Amino acid sequence: MDLFVAGERKSFGDGITVAELLALENVANPEYVTVAVNDEFVDSPLGSERPLAEGDRVEFLYFMGGGI
Repeated sequence: MDLFVAGERKSFGDGITVAELLALENVANPEYVTVAVNDEFVDSPLGSERPLAEGDRVEFLYFMGGGI
């Protein structure tokens, strides 16, 4: 199954979940990452068993702090 992860086309096995994708992509500190699938936010991605489908677009969004 092909997914678009951060704009890059990648192949994974059928039935992969958001949680499995986080692990396979070696996302550092996944508890601080927000996941969007097809421009919709996924609730609790760390424990999410939401299955992904062929052609889904997945983005990992990281909180950026800072300022003056």
